[in-house]
Amino acid sequence: MRILGIETSCDETSAAVVEDGRILSNIVSSQIRLHRRFHGVVPELAARAHLQRISGVVEEALAKRRIDAVAFARGPGLMGPLLVGKMAALAAAESLQCPVVAVHHLEGHVFAAELAEKIGFPLVALIVSGGHTDLLLGRGPGRYRVLGRTRDDAAGEAYDKVARMLGLGYPGGPVIDRLSRQGDASSVHFTRPFMPGSWDFSFAGLKTAMLYHLRDLGRQPARREVADLCASFQEAVVETLVSKTLKAAEHFRVREVVVGGGVAANARLREVFQAEAQHRGLRVHIPPPILCTDNGAMLAQAAWHRLRRGKIGGSWRCDPGLPW
Repeated sequence: MRILGIETSCDETSAAVVEDGRILSNIVSSQIRLHRRFHGVVPELAARAHLQRISGVVEEALAKRRIDAVAFARGPGLMGPLLVGKMAALAAAESLQCPVVAVHHLEGHVFAAELAEKIGFPLVALIVSGGHTDLLLGRGPGRYRVLGRTRDDAAGEAYDKVARMLGLGYPGGPVIDRLSRQGDASSVHFTRPFMPGSWDFSFAGLKTAMLYHLRDLGRQPARREVADLCASFQEAVVETLVSKTLKAAEHFRVREVVVGGGVAANARLREVFQAEAQHRGLRVHIPPPILCTDNGAMLAQAAWHRLRRGKIGGSWRCDPGLPW
């Protein structure tokens, strides 16, 4: 089955064609340069950019291929950008005379890992990005329980704000990850926001701790100090994300762990997840960096699972009960 996936939930305009788990095309047009001067995504500008780019991106991804279905992100995301993707998907489905499938954006990130290697259910999934830090328990495709979410800043948002404090520009994740390799992660101890008794996350305090540290320093940190601060901050984030996710897997007796979202491209996070999972006898699946950020291929793969079950429409059901 060949599926066209269209992703426009934030600041990437993407279209991809996936056939039975194999990527035939995956075109991504990033808006980073457009939003860099604002140190974050401006929804109205993002929507306009999607409008300008969507036709060309879809046409390049299709390359005159035959398509059996069209998938798009129904949310969560920015309202204007999501609407652009929905209308593009409906128009494509009408033109190609095929069904259209609305996919939950976070489920797309779960199945991004499946485009690189086989994953199994049940699983625990961590979706970590600029807008999300969600911990999920998955019983099967379309069947998830939300264990925890961020109560304030998402991890990626904290990266962006700390980078701005340090004068490192936007987006903050890649530059902090790069500078961290030159720094000493033990130079400054930032408290780990583990939040005992809850699967939720909170990174606002960690961001504020960095603000107070810089205030008490009373001067602009030297280049070496910036690298040390990046490494110390990143270690606190990584340790929190990895520890909580793997503890959830052990608590619910799940051996499969999936990590997705833009922050999953972070080199240190990937390294620690793999090492800790191996130590605990768990299998962790993290997609290649190109599939961590928003992309159409992950939506097409999630839609494939839904179509196999003969369902068209939304693809997200949270079961509040324990056990299933």
